Amino acid sequence: MDFISAIAEYTFLQHAAIAAMLSGVVCGIVGTYIVARRRVFLSGGITHASFGGIGIAYYLGLNPVWGALVFAVLASIGIEWGSVKGRMREDSVIGMVWSFGMSIGIIFVYMTPGYAPNLMSFLFGSILTVSTIDIIVLGILVVALAVVVAFLLRPVMYVAFDADFARSRGVPVASISYIMAIFVALAIVFCIRSVGIVLLISLLTVPAVIVNTVTQRFGRIMLWASVVAVVGNMAGLYISYVMNVPAGAATIFIFALALIIIKLLHLYFRNKARTQ
Repeated sequence: MDFISAIAEYTFLQHAAIAAMLSGVVCGIVGTYIVARRRVFLSGGITHASFGGIGIAYYLGLNPVWGALVFAVLASIGIEWGSVKGRMREDSVIGMVWSFGMSIGIIFVYMTPGYAPNLMSFLFGSILTVSTIDIIVLGILVVALAVVVAFLLRPVMYVAFDADFARSRGVPVASISYIMAIFVALAIVFCIRSVGIVLLISLLTVPAVIVNTVTQRFGRIMLWASVVAVVGNMAGLYISYVMNVPAGAATIFIFALALIIIKLLHLYFRNKARTQ
């Protein structure tokens, strides 16, 4: 059975395909902000800190996704506050939050009575287990991000590229930073199911980096990074179906390969133009 026919027949593949497209849009938009503001390490810190919420939720018998959400939002706000109000180096705050979240998660997982839960789906993704609720939440997040882009694109762009300049133009830098930090946390938590905690940082950053190679316009990067992320997610899902490998790993492999090819082509044509 070919891939298209399988999607038409099996509900779990339909859910996976929809989740791949929606998560691609989310990561394309949020990832552009992360890359432009040079906060790739921030996304990694929040991603791994969310593991603490997963561990606590398992221990309390709650939905691990909501535990991850609480931890991710608190981590993102804490990092913003610590780096600005706390007058600490941002990389130091991220490193502490990163290690603290992971350690809390591991402690509570081992404290959970009975058989330790299988956390592989959260660490490496399991897009085939996406539920209808997951899709609805991703859809709401896409709509919310679209509203932010429609009404706050220029202030977000100012903050992303130069917070001091944005402040001089009267842009509420602190408010924008906190709003985008929360959106980064939401994107991380609700896209974990697609590629997992370990690989999510690539899904957030590589599409934007690929597009940034050919254009410097913030709005265009957001648009085309979303397109690249959707195409890459669908290609990863296809390879997963054909080769019976994890979809998250296949997706990140495609993104990494595409980035290498794009960078080499860009370098080749740039050197060729210089020699002419």
